[in-house]
Amino acid sequence: MSDFFSQDIMYLPGVGPKKKEILVRELGIATFGDLAEYYPYKYVDRSKVYTIAELSGEMPFVQVRGRILSWEIYDTGKKQRRFVAHFSDGTGIVDLVWFKGGDYVYKSLKLNEEYIVFGKPTVYQGRYQFSHPDIDEASSLTLSDMGLQPHYMTTERMKNAGLTSRGMERLTKSLVERMTELSETLPPFITSPYGLVSRDLAIRWIHYPHNNAEMAEAQRRLKFEELFFVQLNIARYIKERHEKYCGCRFTKVGKPFHVFYDNNLRFELTGAQKRVVKEIYHDTCTGKQMNRLLQGDVGSGKTLVALLTMLIAVGNGFQTVIMAPTEILAEQHLETIRHFLHDMEVSVALLTGTVKGRRRRETLESIADGTVDIVVGTHAVIEDTVVFHNLGLAVIDEQHRFGVAQRAKLWSKTNTSAFLPHILVMTATPIPRTLAMTLYGDLDVSVIDELPPGRKPILTVHRYDDQMAALYQNIRNQIVLGRQVYIVYPLIQESEKMDLKDLEQGYEKLKSVFPDMRLSKVHGKMKPAEKDEEMQRFVRGETQILVATTVIEVGVNVPNATVMVIMEAQRFGLSQLHQLRGRVGRGGDQSYCILVSSRKLSTETRKRLDIMCDTNDGFRIAEADLKLRGPGDLEGTQQSGMAFDLKIANIARDGQLIQLARDTAQKVIENDPQCDKPEYACLWRRLRELKKTEMDWGAIS
Repeated sequence: MSDFFSQDIMYLPGVGPKKKEILVRELGIATFGDLAEYYPYKYVDRSKVYTIAELSGEMPFVQVRGRILSWEIYDTGKKQRRFVAHFSDGTGIVDLVWFKGGDYVYKSLKLNEEYIVFGKPTVYQGRYQFSHPDIDEASSLTLSDMGLQPHYMTTERMKNAGLTSRGMERLTKSLVERMTELSETLPPFITSPYGLVSRDLAIRWIHYPHNNAEMAEAQRRLKFEELFFVQLNIARYIKERHEKYCGCRFTKVGKPFHVFYDNNLRFELTGAQKRVVKEIYHDTCTGKQMNRLLQGDVGSGKTLVALLTMLIAVGNGFQTVIMAPTEILAEQHLETIRHFLHDMEVSVALLTGTVKGRRRRETLESIADGTVDIVVGTHAVIEDTVVFHNLGLAVIDEQHRFGVAQRAKLWSKTNTSAFLPHILVMTATPIPRTLAMTLYGDLDVSVIDELPPGRKPILTVHRYDDQMAALYQNIRNQIVLGRQVYIVYPLIQESEKMDLKDLEQGYEKLKSVFPDMRLSKVHGKMKPAEKDEEMQRFVRGETQILVATTVIEVGVNVPNATVMVIMEAQRFGLSQLHQLRGRVGRGGDQSYCILVSSRKLSTETRKRLDIMCDTNDGFRIAEADLKLRGPGDLEGTQQSGMAFDLKIANIARDGQLIQLARDTAQKVIENDPQCDKPEYACLWRRLRELKKTEMDWGAIS
């Protein structure tokens, strides 16, 4: 970074120590460079001046030029006054109104001085008015030079200190005016073919574009640069990891795999499952550590793919572990694996927080001496007391529940620093390709995009909360057929701020509606043992209705459950609704998901619920979710590629730029593997300036 950009923000005219403190605390702006990279979130065209006679209907923000004819001051009580200036340009009169800060404005503005007023015109008592408009002396503004006015996000604390959007605009204007020509961070062989403007122009235009074309050019350059350095960092990280560490080499498919495939597997794998198993096996044969993300919708057969991979590891003389986020899910994995391997000579053990005393000691000893082939557990498997004899593969279920640090702990479980166990991470949360490239850039991605034959699509419908009587009857009909039902609420207890039906009230209501049925209740504030027991009652079929919060989003597999009712569905995101829906449809019977809401819904909420009713495709839903609300909770624990925040790029909308940035970064690594060619020097210098915080790989060797 240039010396200019590294200067303390306190020394920019208009800042000083007090405003610096606020800028650092609220926005993390400590230097000139931080301010330069605090980009506007929108622009308003200030090149056109309207006459008052041209104002009509619901207009957006506009500006008029004229003079203040007179003032009126109204006492509104509690020592507050409303200030009204009557403003004219000769074609008509508008009122300028201030409810706060009017004293200052009244003393500052002069009668018959020419001003430019900018704001949103509204009609009050048959006359146009501007409330709290921006107002400048006409002689101080050159509108043809001003073009598009930037608007900046600010906080309440900033506004109280005078750092409104307009205040931030004055600071960035002062910065840009003092800015010397910036040195390039991208070499010509990248900027020229892609038609990218210089960094210097991009920074100037992003804050003060004269027109939409300049704004678009600046945005494209800065978005590409931001995404490129994220991808370059990922590519360099993967290269260094491959150079430093080797993976366990699996030289054969092995006997356990063949025995299982020929004798125990009672159905044909889907084409997608076969493809993914081949991709994984190819990785494990290379001698490099595999790090692969396995995406697959609920019910697509990810666990079976993981088991086949584990059997390949066992057939090559290695132990394997599968780590799940909850004890219930771990126990279900154990039951599934033992069912599949029922008469095979493969040892399987469970290690969770509930495995204690003598049983725990014996399990740890069996893991350490290599007696156990497959360990199924929770985060308990990464505790220091767990020592593997020869760990060759680790499978992590529901990747978004675990971060890089926990993966690294699994790598450290190997008995040699020269070889790392292969890592297969699985998620039932479909992740859009653009997000996967950015968030999980250090992982290769496999997708199971095909459901096993015989699975019926879940029928999803939207109902209103004044239609509950019919819904209750449909639930009863399913239970009479021998099925089970989930009913999910967004809250545990009543909220005073939001008119939501809470789980406790809902549970009592359902007991009165279904007095002859057996109900379970599960929520996050229950003690773990109590919660697990209630869930197990439902799993065993001892209860017919499970009333729950989103704790059942992951970790419950009940093929007999055919109905998922989601109360106050408007309070859930698309991804969460899809996860909850995935709790049903796991058997051969037709399943249903009923989204219940009030009739008063926003346009965006209706769009979200309509998407759920229109499709069961998790990837379509994930793409829609990303566009509606941004990355949000899809990110989970911050991964290696996302160590710097995206300030201008949007992974929901900039997919083509992400791919271009990724391809370019990989070419750079291929052409300059030692990072020492002069023509690439500016790239590595800029990457160092970004102060990437990386995993300390030496700590796990």
